[in-house]
Amino acid sequence: MRISVTREVEIPDPFKLELYRKSPELGPRILFFSGGTALRKTSRELICYTHNSIHLITPFDSGGSSAVIRGAFGMPAVGDIRNRLMALADQSVKGNPAIFDLFAHRLSKESKQADLEAELESMAAGRHPLVRAIPDPMRKIIRNHFHQFMDIMPTDFDLKGASIGNLVLTAGYLQNRRQLDPVIYIFSKLVQVCGIVRPTINKDLHLAVRLEDGNVIVGQHAITGKETAPLVTPIRDIWLTDSLTSQESVTASVRNKIKERIAEADLICYPIGSFYSSVVANLLPYGVGEAVAANTCPKVFVPNTGNDPEAQGLSVADQAALLNTYLHQSGAPEHGVGVEFVVVDTKQGRYQGGLGRRELEAMGLKVIDCPLVTEASSPLIDEHNLTRVLLSLT
Repeated sequence: MRISVTREVEIPDPFKLELYRKSPELGPRILFFSGGTALRKTSRELICYTHNSIHLITPFDSGGSSAVIRGAFGMPAVGDIRNRLMALADQSVKGNPAIFDLFAHRLSKESKQADLEAELESMAAGRHPLVRAIPDPMRKIIRNHFHQFMDIMPTDFDLKGASIGNLVLTAGYLQNRRQLDPVIYIFSKLVQVCGIVRPTINKDLHLAVRLEDGNVIVGQHAITGKETAPLVTPIRDIWLTDSLTSQESVTASVRNKIKERIAEADLICYPIGSFYSSVVANLLPYGVGEAVAANTCPKVFVPNTGNDPEAQGLSVADQAALLNTYLHQSGAPEHGVGVEFVVVDTKQGRYQGGLGRRELEAMGLKVIDCPLVTEASSPLIDEHNLTRVLLSLT
């Protein structure tokens, strides 16, 4: 038998926070739809209170070294997955800080290809200082992945600026019949990841957006403004496409395993991060909205403070409405709850499109106005404050 219970909570709740801090292995299952690096500091803070958080990550990055890997092997992007695994890693366990250092290492952008290949060979042979610092048997496992990558690496593969962690994940992905879960599992054990990280979908897809002026932009790297000039025209729609040369929308569905992760969450969070490419992108695969609506846990939207080029022209209320729109498109029933709470800081936070409190309340959303931004973190949200608020809502 299942019943629904309504209760009052204190924000922050010092008793609950201390309870979680003492037993993080029994902490709540807070689920995040995210990507990129905006949640990195919060993830590092979170593991002090719970080792059970769930992170569903966008695999659509099409820039940097991810673009080189995806172009060579036709696979989902692994860079944001690696970033989140590293953020959740327990660096206090013997041997793991050395693995962390190796996986965070990038090859030089200035060196010649032959020199970079020689450096990779030294890692595979175990001679490289970063590899020598890792104790066995973990060192042998990692060396095997280097050998596997070198065996499959195309002769024209550009190693400049390559992330070592991404290369290891790529080797494991290809070795495991193009499945990311097995290599994420191994990677998580190697660095003692205190949480669960999964790609929302395990497919080689890309993002496309339509701007207010009708133009279509394909590729996350061109949308985020991190590798190209930031967009100056507001985004009006986003969808999935099967290549960087196609504007045609494709349909993708989440696996039952992802639905199960959503179903077991104690709290669902749409967190800070690039609004369309990091948050909404996770809601596009069919089945996400259905699973979110079926879970009766608190569903919390934490909008960005400061500037987000992807959210220009949008108030917080507009963003919340869009989250519900895309959740309905991915299976949420008409009256299903996609967003329930909106956490803001109207005293110290700056919301580029305004708040829209009346619109939020008209949608039936509850606004939680509490301290999030500190003098040190301004204009961004402080990870300690955000973590305490989310934990208190569980």
